Amino acid sequence: MSTGADSAREGPRIIVLCIGNPDRGDDAVGRAVARALRALLADVEIIEEEGEATRVLARLDGADAAYIVDACVSGAEPGDIRRFDASAGPLPRAAFGASTHGFGLAEALELARALGALPSRCVVYAIEGGTFEIGAPMSPAVAAAVDIVAGRLRTDILGK
Repeated sequence: MSTGADSAREGPRIIVLCIGNPDRGDDAVGRAVARALRALLADVEIIEEEGEATRVLARLDGADAAYIVDACVSGAEPGDIRRFDASAGPLPRAAFGASTHGFGLAEALELARALGALPSRCVVYAIEGGTFEIGAPMSPAVAAAVDIVAGRLRTDILGK
C-alpha cells in the first residue's frame, strides 16, 4: 500500500518501506509505523511489506531516498531504537544477524548495493523486538516506539 505517490509529482522519489508481519507480535512494528506515518506525511510513498527479499529489492528500484523500518533481534531491550545509514555501509550483523524474514534485510540491502540499486540515501530504523510468536500482540515497549520512530522519520524526511 502506498499513499501520496503520483507519477506526475516532481522532485525526488522518497519511499518509507515498513517491514513486518502483523500476526507475529513485535514483528508488526514496521506496519504500525506505516499507519502512524500516514497521518504525518502526505507526499511520500509509505509501503508495507512482509520483508521478502525480492519484494524489498523491487520496492527500492527507482527510489532516490529510502527509509526502512523493521524489527530486529540483537539482544538489546525490546523497544530500543537504532538508526543506521545503510547508504554509508553495511548494516551491522549484531543488529540484523537474526531475521524473522529468512533472507534478512541486511542481505537484501547488500544485494541492492552490489546491483547498483541501493538509493543514494538509505536509512534504516531498527526497533528491537522481543516477542515474535504467531498471534501474539505487540509488546508495550515496542508499541511505545511506534510514535517515536514515526516522528523521527518525519524529521528526517521533512527536515523539521
